[in-house]
Amino acid sequence: MLTNLIFFASVALLWLAVANFFTIRRPAPAAERSEPVTILIPVRNEAENIADLILSLQAQQFLNKPGIIFINDSSTDETSDKLQEAKDGGAQIKVINAPELPDGWLGKPWALQQGYLQAKGEIVVTLDADVRLTSTAIAQALDMLGDRSFISPYPRQIAKTFSERLIQPLLQWSWMSTVPLRVAEKSGRTSFAVANGQFFLVRKSALDQIGGFTSIASEVLDDMELARTLIKSGAFGGVADGSSLAQTRMYKNFSEIKAGYGKSLWKAFGSQSGSAGAIAFLFITGIAPVIAWFSGHPLGFFAYQFVVITRALSAARSHGRILDSILHPISSAILIYLIIYSWRARGVVTWKGRTL
Repeated sequence: MLTNLIFFASVALLWLAVANFFTIRRPAPAAERSEPVTILIPVRNEAENIADLILSLQAQQFLNKPGIIFINDSSTDETSDKLQEAKDGGAQIKVINAPELPDGWLGKPWALQQGYLQAKGEIVVTLDADVRLTSTAIAQALDMLGDRSFISPYPRQIAKTFSERLIQPLLQWSWMSTVPLRVAEKSGRTSFAVANGQFFLVRKSALDQIGGFTSIASEVLDDMELARTLIKSGAFGGVADGSSLAQTRMYKNFSEIKAGYGKSLWKAFGSQSGSAGAIAFLFITGIAPVIAWFSGHPLGFFAYQFVVITRALSAARSHGRILDSILHPISSAILIYLIIYSWRARGVVTWKGRTL
């Protein structure tokens, strides 16, 4: 009975992954854009990223004089100096020093709120400092936005070390194989929400409806909660393939992965029961097929193969390493550990000098 459940779960994942592989929104060739755009970049201790990011932004083509606002969130490194150097060198950027963090706010939403209050563009683009854009990324993302309220062009996730290669591909796979993406774009169901704050476009009018970023003031998983709040307000949008437009390397080793996922995974599934459901899902689709296969159940072998194909499809669409897909059971086991760790580390994990 359990083997049948494992098999049919893998079939369902495969069906959805194939559908999303062919239907996910992808960028069209770049064309001139006329809509006013404001780009918000919250930064805290990002000195090593400032110069390259500004070069990336200055290289943007087909845009109508975008406003670029950096919001310095009480950085303790040389971020302020790097931003001033860029301005002195002629970079057309605005720098805001975020006021002292008030009670009830986390740093990134607070910084974004300060930028939102000064945004003039019809479209607001939020970027993380470690994201690098192609020269037409924002123009092509605007085309994908179309008449929707928001769009999240998911950047390519660079993974170099073995631990990165085991964990980072699960970011795309988690929604490529579980969410009907084109349906989600038009759905009012918050359970279909998918977003990545690394590269996010939203109409300012939609932000105005929810008070900017005030509704996610204390949210660790700010991007997903922003998408859910927008959907609740009547806005529509979703995720798109941004792997040819932007790329980022979130973490460089397992210690960074553990700290990064530790601060947010507990929130990703809504509750302890939601996290328990995620763990059960990862076990049934990632580990149980191998156990069934090695126990002599042929359906276990096919279930493993089907899930590996879903990982391969996700990797192919997101410019990842297809061969790493065969390690999915190990990836699932590590992610289960990280979910449990995240719940146990709430209020203890330190991120960029702050306890979350």
